[in-house]
Amino acid sequence: MTQQEAFVMLDRLARGIAEMFGTNCETVINDLADPLHPILAIYNGHVSGREVGSTLDVTGVEQDLYLDSDVINLLAVTPSGQQTKSSTFSIKGEDYHLGLGINYDFTPLTYANRVLLDLMHTEVDFHSALYRSRDAGIGELFDAAILRVGKPIREMNKADRLRVIEQLKSMDAFSYRRAVPYVANHLGVSRYTVYKYLDEVSAKEQKEEH
Repeated sequence: MTQQEAFVMLDRLARGIAEMFGTNCETVINDLADPLHPILAIYNGHVSGREVGSTLDVTGVEQDLYLDSDVINLLAVTPSGQQTKSSTFSIKGEDYHLGLGINYDFTPLTYANRVLLDLMHTEVDFHSALYRSRDAGIGELFDAAILRVGKPIREMNKADRLRVIEQLKSMDAFSYRRAVPYVANHLGVSRYTVYKYLDEVSAKEQKEEH
């Protein structure tokens, strides 16, 4: 492939890629055999502000690097502050060395991402927000009941635990969400036992009423 044939092929690719990916996609063909890498063709040059003949790279720096292989998906910020994904593909022949550069300006996507993050942001999950105060409430009532009984949980017998249940019932603690599992866990008994204690407390109250 001659230099002219290689240039025509790369120019077709550059034009097609720029058209396919839109005005945020700059494509450029450089003469990499020249140490300054002058631009031979460019599409959507407004992305970096360059034009044919420019010897600046996408970041606005004089192109004085030796490029002998492809460089893929690099972050490059243009002189105007646009953030781009930059790749350059190296094409070599007997008497030429050309490069196809693709610089995609994703700056608008960063703004869109911020909007999406704002839209998706929440403080806490639904159940935590809705039931936090009630869950905290059963804890406070449980602690109050233990204080009234006046005995460490590890030293309590059945009569003491019944008094705790009685205190909790009088404070309407079992209207709280997950009260029974909470009390069972903290008293060191099963849920079945808590329900059994509740039945005994209710039976005692009914007997006292009569």
